[in-house]
Amino acid sequence: SLLPPLLALLCLGLAQPNPDPDEPWCPYKVGGDGAAAAAAGARLCFRPPARGFQCSARGCRAHRSAGGALVANVLRNGSVLLQWGMRHWGPPARPAAALRGFALNCSWDGTYTRFPCDSVELGAACRDYLLAEAHDSVRYRLCLQPRFAPPRPAPPAQCVEFRVEPAAMRDIVVAMTAVGGSICVMLVFICLLVAYITENLMSPALARGGHAAAA
Repeated sequence: SLLPPLLALLCLGLAQPNPDPDEPWCPYKVGGDGAAAAAAGARLCFRPPARGFQCSARGCRAHRSAGGALVANVLRNGSVLLQWGMRHWGPPARPAAALRGFALNCSWDGTYTRFPCDSVELGAACRDYLLAEAHDSVRYRLCLQPRFAPPRPAPPAQCVEFRVEPAAMRDIVVAMTAVGGSICVMLVFICLLVAYITENLMSPALARGGHAAAA
């Protein structure tokens, strides 16, 4: 059957831009009852790394864990790019060869209780992960923990919390920013126009009036 190879190609994300061949691909497996877990079907999938991504103030808001290892970049389109680095986990130092991967746990606040969302197992080469769709106005808590080969214990997980702004609110903020910029430009133009009239039209008229009075 051609179905398994086609599903494997789908997991590879061929629609993504071709990554650098020197960059390792990130293997991951999604578990849980969410939409991402249902789409992945507990299969091992691969995604290219998002190297060089920087959170710009206009289209992104970054939330960092207390230890600084995990960063959640909340984008304007509602997706969240997670990034992390091993150097922020601190001592004791562990050799890179002992690293077996990462465990990502997700939960979000409901009205009366906290609900679990998709959990992800990531390979040792992974340093980022994309949450394609996050619910608006929901407070998320994501915890990432490295996994090492025994007998080395795993360091404590680092967690980050954030809330995704509603799409309507993001549009209102963008519209207000655009209107505010237009008003500022208009005020500057009016000030320049008044200064020009005062300097070039009013001054000669006052000068002529002074000469006439003297005569």
